[in-house]
Amino acid sequence: MDFEFSEQERAFLREVDQFLAENHDPKVMDVTRENMAQVCDTPERRAFMKKLAAKGWLGITWPKECGGQDGAGFYEFLLNEKLSSVGAPQIGKGIGIIGKTLIKVGSEKLKKEFLPRILSADVEFAVGYSEPSAGSDSAAMRLKAERSGDGWMLNGQKVFTTSAHFADWYWVGARTDPDAPKHHGISLFLVPMNHPGLTIHPMYTMGNERTNAVFFDNVFVPDEYRVGELNKGFQYIAEALDIERFTMFTLSPIRGRMELLCDYVRTATRDGKPLREDPVIRQRIAQLATECEVARVLSIRFVDAALHSDKTPTNEASQYKLYATELSRRIADATMDIVGPGAQLALGTEDAPLRGRGESCYTYTVIDTIGGGSSEVQKNIIAKRKLGLPKNF
Repeated sequence: MDFEFSEQERAFLREVDQFLAENHDPKVMDVTRENMAQVCDTPERRAFMKKLAAKGWLGITWPKECGGQDGAGFYEFLLNEKLSSVGAPQIGKGIGIIGKTLIKVGSEKLKKEFLPRILSADVEFAVGYSEPSAGSDSAAMRLKAERSGDGWMLNGQKVFTTSAHFADWYWVGARTDPDAPKHHGISLFLVPMNHPGLTIHPMYTMGNERTNAVFFDNVFVPDEYRVGELNKGFQYIAEALDIERFTMFTLSPIRGRMELLCDYVRTATRDGKPLREDPVIRQRIAQLATECEVARVLSIRFVDAALHSDKTPTNEASQYKLYATELSRRIADATMDIVGPGAQLALGTEDAPLRGRGESCYTYTVIDTIGGGSSEVQKNIIAKRKLGLPKNF
């Protein structure tokens, strides 16, 4: 397997670099928001996504009959890495989770209604899987969906729906057969976020970013807004989560945190001696730099596996997500250790080491090991699907 980019791929990277330089906007590009930088939660960010749409970059991997380019997934990977490197919104939920699922199993009505709007960046989605009793274990969701005339009545609660306060539509899983086994009896629905039966309550993370709890009170959804086959929602969710685990946790921000730490070590002193000459610190930096290269190879291996299979490579997705997010946490831990007490100063504090990024990286990277399926869940997936071992819970 060749891990280097072709000339055509390098030309695409240069084109993206030029686009980002021409459209630079600090209101849109903010690396200090860490992985939360990918969301389109402001008018400026949504306008930026429309510029990406005008370039034809949102439908690179979609079939031509759906408005896409039938392009290789590697270009989507390259684009997301470049976007995340400058803290710009990335292509994710709409193109990946929602769009690709609709292309595969959606009705003609849903395809006609949503696919063009996704490609033109005219619609934003929130994803509702997690619940108070079903965090990383999506199969344990209890949100009720009961038959009501020509549709379904939804009642219950979702938590950690990050985009609920600005999204247009809710991509939500609900239990349509309470008597079915745990991984069955779940269906997917599309619900307008302005539905009067939805109540959105803010929840703030330890990184001071907003996520939400969403309450459903007799939310009626016509059956035509049910996605795919009845009671097969968990299968669709599992496939979409494999996409999310890869697209949400790009390598560029992790590499950026590593470079920030290296820049600090390169110039800082302690007790009058350069940190770069400390053998313990040199060994730790070398170890983390090596692990960054391992993460890069795992990311490319995922893309390569996806290009050579009709199915999303579950094992590779979980291996990359587990390794990359835990590596990001190790880099944050090393930053706190090496920089010392000053690393605890909050982002924006005057004269803080690393301009306060040490503290923000530390709080965000904890969140990253949980979102999209916790590290424990990823280990279980690898153990069961790759190694044939039993789950530990």
